[in-house]
Amino acid sequence: MLSSLTAPSDQIVSPRSAAPVTEDHVLAAIVGVIQAARQQGQSLEEVQAALLADDALLELPVRKLLTDIVVEAWNRIG
Repeated sequence: MLSSLTAPSDQIVSPRSAAPVTEDHVLAAIVGVIQAARQQGQSLEEVQAALLADDALLELPVRKLLTDIVVEAWNRIG
């Protein structure tokens, strides 16, 4: 379900050539996801549901934390 929330492919860096992930990288990824969701006409509630959906990559407590961060960023971005 998170695949519908990915940033455009031109913003994705290959893991083999990537530098260590920083807070700025995480922030840029979250902003990219929010912008992509808005461009696709998704609501904040739809994004939250996608983040909270069962996922093999992230445990539920991490998904909840990420959802809280995305909600705050969504509201700050406007």
